[in-house]
Amino acid sequence: MITRFAPSPTGPLHLGHAYSAMLAHDMAKATGGMFLLRIEDIDRTRARPEWETQIYEDLHWLGLSWPEPVMRQSERLSAYHEVIDQMWWDRLLYQCTCTRADILAALSAPQEGISYGPDGPIYPGTCRNRNQDRDHYPSPAPHEAVLRLDLQTYPVGLSPFQFHDDAKGDVHFSLEQLQTQVGDIIIGRKDMGTSYHLSAVLDDAMQGVTHVIRGEDLFEATQIHVALQKLLNLPTPTYHHHKLIRDGQGKRLAKRDDARAIRKYRDEGASPHDIRRMVGLPAV
Repeated sequence: MITRFAPSPTGPLHLGHAYSAMLAHDMAKATGGMFLLRIEDIDRTRARPEWETQIYEDLHWLGLSWPEPVMRQSERLSAYHEVIDQMWWDRLLYQCTCTRADILAALSAPQEGISYGPDGPIYPGTCRNRNQDRDHYPSPAPHEAVLRLDLQTYPVGLSPFQFHDDAKGDVHFSLEQLQTQVGDIIIGRKDMGTSYHLSAVLDDAMQGVTHVIRGEDLFEATQIHVALQKLLNLPTPTYHHHKLIRDGQGKRLAKRDDARAIRKYRDEGASPHDIRRMVGLPAV
């Protein structure tokens, strides 16, 4: 078993991160497998070196270990761009100039209605049928345009889809469900040159990840990843969508919840055993 923990260095790790990382580490070690750390720093507007440093410090303090060097997504942009270029030439992508306000305005029309998917409001395909001149755009340059996956040209022969979740068992869904419940997802963002979905899928395959352990809030996004894996002829890992660690009001933790930051517990004298107890993991 090869598992991974893939945080973004955009703020402090909190108890929810600790639970996910320790669970992935425990599961790998219990099977004699390997636990990997990956830094998902493609959002260069928010990623900070000091947060990355603190990630290493917090996880080491929790007793976790991983092989070096650590993969950093900012060092793999050329690999992402190569795949994006091929998808463009295969006519699987189109350029989108819509702002979020444009999308909400289009969805507010009486005949549309606003539906939400894993990435927010489901894109209505406004730019899908515009002329995508590949002579004029022979290879879309990163950061110049938003690029969306055209689910209307997605090969129908790859559907239906299936993945295994440790809690839900075998999960099945169709291309039609993907079109209506998710919509044409963004593959390349202007500010990143790639997207979380594409980068995570490519990195999991490159690192040989066999089991993806992550929060249940990402369960819906998994269908996006499985569809991309099928499209790019990549293996589909086993998924384990675990419970979320919540605050006293039942809200899931976010990086703005500094009161539950691992560093704060460290500074107040807590031990790694205390953290395991707080998130409901057995002692090791």
